[in-house]
Amino acid sequence: MLTLLGVLIVIVGFALRFNPLLVVCVAGIVTGIAGHLSFGEILTTFGNAFVSNRYLSLFILTLPVVGLLERYGLKEQSQQLIGKIKAATTGRLLLVYLLIRQATAAIGLTSLGGHAQMVRPLVSPMAEGAAAHRHGPLPKNVSDRIKALSASTDNVGLFFGEDIFIAFGAVLLIQGFLAQNGIQVEPLHVSVWGIPTAIAAFVIHGIRLYLLDRKIKQMMDSEPSGSSEVTLEEVQSHAR
Repeated sequence: MLTLLGVLIVIVGFALRFNPLLVVCVAGIVTGIAGHLSFGEILTTFGNAFVSNRYLSLFILTLPVVGLLERYGLKEQSQQLIGKIKAATTGRLLLVYLLIRQATAAIGLTSLGGHAQMVRPLVSPMAEGAAAHRHGPLPKNVSDRIKALSASTDNVGLFFGEDIFIAFGAVLLIQGFLAQNGIQVEPLHVSVWGIPTAIAAFVIHGIRLYLLDRKIKQMMDSEPSGSSEVTLEEVQSHAR
């Protein structure tokens, strides 16, 4: 029963809002000691868990790296870059990102994008910056709409792109479910039939993005004077 002390430490630590990583580590050490493991065996267990879950570990390491880059002007530099490209608009930028996100997900590179490491620090600020350079300070409703479409673009590209990758878990899940019900289908066939769906998703969301620039202009024209506006400087200072 002493090995359950680790569970108690996790509950108390999370309830008191201590650092989650520290709480889990302490709980693991206490559980190991209660289970009569030596300190060397506990360290070995931690090392094996870290290596076997290296993708999760890399994700945890990604967050502070992105935060540090934001602190030193990642958003500002990305917005200045997009401002120098005259042909760049919010809709075109997100359409290009949709294409890249879906194409890379289709070959298994699902970690190249994401809300935390790509949308928030780069895609969304660049999309807002492109709109601000063309229309001036953005009202809050326009800014929120751009942020929402930036996030949804990542979702659509990833969700429908990864279904094409033959080794993706969902493809194997579909194949296993069909096999349990007497339908023998190869994973390759499942991924191939995911291609028409991915194309349809790209076309449908692409049309939304193509019409986004027109919608932004309509929203800007209909916005009453004196309303709350989000300037380019405010967008840049959001990282701070």
